[in-house]
Amino acid sequence: MSKAAKVSRKTFVVDCSDPYNEDPDLIDTTVFASYLKERIKVDGARGNLGDAVKVTSDDQTVSVNAAMPFSKRQLKYLSKKFLKKEKLRDYLHVIATSPTVYQLRFFNVSKGEE
Repeated sequence: MSKAAKVSRKTFVVDCSDPYNEDPDLIDTTVFASYLKERIKVDGARGNLGDAVKVTSDDQTVSVNAAMPFSKRQLKYLSKKFLKKEKLRDYLHVIATSPTVYQLRFFNVSKGEE
């Protein structure tokens, strides 16, 4: 078999359950998924997904299924850019919880003792 037939697919997940549980209208995962579709680069070009990358979403997660060498770091970068665009970067940050999962979490803010 050729190398093209042995292409492995990896699924990366961005878990938005913390913000969703706080307020379901805080992050719209369909808007987040469309943002990723527009911004993910394939062969150095944006919007060139084709069959190599598929982006899907449900209420609390956004999944990126890639059939090529895909940088998880690019997914984190784009997630942070999306949070900045939506003016949520001051409240949420992106944490890697496993090799294929990122999670959006609130910053821990403790009140000072008085």
